[in-house]
Amino acid sequence: MQDGFIKVASITPRVRVADVAFNVESCLAAIEEAAGNRGAKVVVLPELCITGYTCEDLFWQDALLDAAERGLVSIAARTADVDALLLLGLPVRVAGKLYNCAAVLFRGELLGLVPKRYVPMYNEFYEGRHFVSGPKTVTSVDFGLLGEVPFGTNQLFACDTIPELVVGAEICEDLWVPMPPSNAHAVAGATVICNLSASPALAGKSAYRRQLVAQQSAHLICGYVYASAGEGESTTDLVFSGHDLVVENGRVLADSGVFGEGIAVSEIDVLSLAADRRRTSTFEVAPTPEDYKHLTTYFSLEFDGEGEGDDELAIRTPLTRFVDPHPFVPAMDDARATRCEEILSIQAHGLASRLAHTGSDHAVIGISGGLDSTLALLVTIRAFDQLGYDRSGIVAVTMPGFGTTDRTYTNAIELVQSLGADLREISIVDSVLQHFADIGHDKDVHDVVYENAQARERTQILMDVANQVGGMVIGTGDLSELALGWATYNGDQMSMYGVNTSVPKTLVRYLVDYCADTYEEQGEDEIAHVLRDVLDTPVSPELLPTAADGSIEQKTEDLVGPYELHDFFLFHVLRHGSGPLKVLRLAECAFGTGTDEEIYDHETIVRWLKVFYRRFFSQQFKRSAMPDGPKVGSVSLSPRGDLRMPSDASSSLWLSELESLEA
Repeated sequence: MQDGFIKVASITPRVRVADVAFNVESCLAAIEEAAGNRGAKVVVLPELCITGYTCEDLFWQDALLDAAERGLVSIAARTADVDALLLLGLPVRVAGKLYNCAAVLFRGELLGLVPKRYVPMYNEFYEGRHFVSGPKTVTSVDFGLLGEVPFGTNQLFACDTIPELVVGAEICEDLWVPMPPSNAHAVAGATVICNLSASPALAGKSAYRRQLVAQQSAHLICGYVYASAGEGESTTDLVFSGHDLVVENGRVLADSGVFGEGIAVSEIDVLSLAADRRRTSTFEVAPTPEDYKHLTTYFSLEFDGEGEGDDELAIRTPLTRFVDPHPFVPAMDDARATRCEEILSIQAHGLASRLAHTGSDHAVIGISGGLDSTLALLVTIRAFDQLGYDRSGIVAVTMPGFGTTDRTYTNAIELVQSLGADLREISIVDSVLQHFADIGHDKDVHDVVYENAQARERTQILMDVANQVGGMVIGTGDLSELALGWATYNGDQMSMYGVNTSVPKTLVRYLVDYCADTYEEQGEDEIAHVLRDVLDTPVSPELLPTAADGSIEQKTEDLVGPYELHDFFLFHVLRHGSGPLKVLRLAECAFGTGTDEEIYDHETIVRWLKVFYRRFFSQQFKRSAMPDGPKVGSVSLSPRGDLRMPSDASSSLWLSELESLEA
């Protein structure tokens, strides 16, 4: 349970209608599978699973109701040694009325009975014939051998050993109404909502159900565990397909599908949920559950996972959830084209609006033959086409220097010409050599002065050309470079509008690849060919002399580390507020550390993670002065938007956590 990961399970046992003895054994087997074999700490079973949902008028029979209550007593007794919060459904008599309830058990104790709030009486549903709506207000009721227990909708179940784990329950129809009980649960502090359901199968319903659960979890910034009835329910008029879901803040972590295995298991990150709620200023949570008229009952999970000793930090819930190594890139191929088109449209629209506002029909771009400048040019082409401007108003300037290779030079030339922009070539060699002479710098000393003088000379040229043509300089730097400070202050760090400013390097690659595919589909093979070669070219600022064979000598990722690692770090640090050790753990999971599919080993990840923190903190001053540019995703470094950070903040707290690994 280290790092806030709580393993949860929704599971659909096979039932026999009105056969309580059979159903009790089936529920116990399901609990053993979920908690015993899979290690789940929160286990959710379907609505009315002890009796079966489809008992109809048999719910008026005391024999069935008595058996159901005895069945719950039996389950409680036989799960006394199960270290998991269990939620399962049964009918409960209270004050002469019958309620459809979720029983919440922990280590043999009945912590509470949560009645269904909204009882449907439409279409195929006829529950109001047997059940009444449960009260919001929590009172105490006598449940025989299990004693006095809280009864009412407004209940929460909080883990005192993991404060961020607070569980609320609702039942089936409760989710489908305009104001679900889970809304109130979340405001009262619930981070995980459990839904016990019996949702019949209809064509197209499973997709809608999945979407509904995902949307509710996103709306409430919570985990959502959903279990629906399946095999064994009566098929007189309906078919129950089962459907088990584990969802976290809109992301489906596990989905059993319908007519499937009948179990969904994954890990909900309650620390990430808590961080998102803190960050979202409009997400209001009551100071205490009592302030929102909720009763809280506490339970204590043991830290019995991997590791040694009783220290929470030594305990790790084994992760089965997918950890995306490229979180900025859409995971599904069919989603990438849509996402890429959307991002390119945001970039182009932002630039088009700025050009229109300034009354400029000229744009100036430094084109190097690399990924970033290529994307910036493609975006500018889109903006000009959108505005109906002549592409000749795009002044693409190639500025060969000491490290320019024939490959990048040729790609830059061919790309500009094939796109119909205005190509200008201005060598910086003579001007930089003159500058070295002016300041007394040895041209054979290839230090930071040698490199930055070139970057600043190029920026000066672009700014002056922009003044000549009455245009604006389009920035090419991307989000990854901003995070690492991999830009020359008052050099390539500066522009008049940065179109790539919130696009990380891993996503830049996919955007250029998408454009290559698009041009190829349009029969523009020459453009597509150049873009493919740009994609195959090592990332480099080309500020140091070329190798003896004329190839790129200075490769960025050899110096600062792999961009896919840094983008991964950046996403989890800023999007989820994850600490260094948690980021390390997630990275090892994402990149297969210690497995046959290992991409990066432990030492490599730790090395570059330290570099990330050092550079991220020390280079904030560059981000504090960054130009305007459009936000395209959930992570941005704009000092006017997502990241308000002092330039002189210390990284020692974060680095010390990593240094502890070596102690």
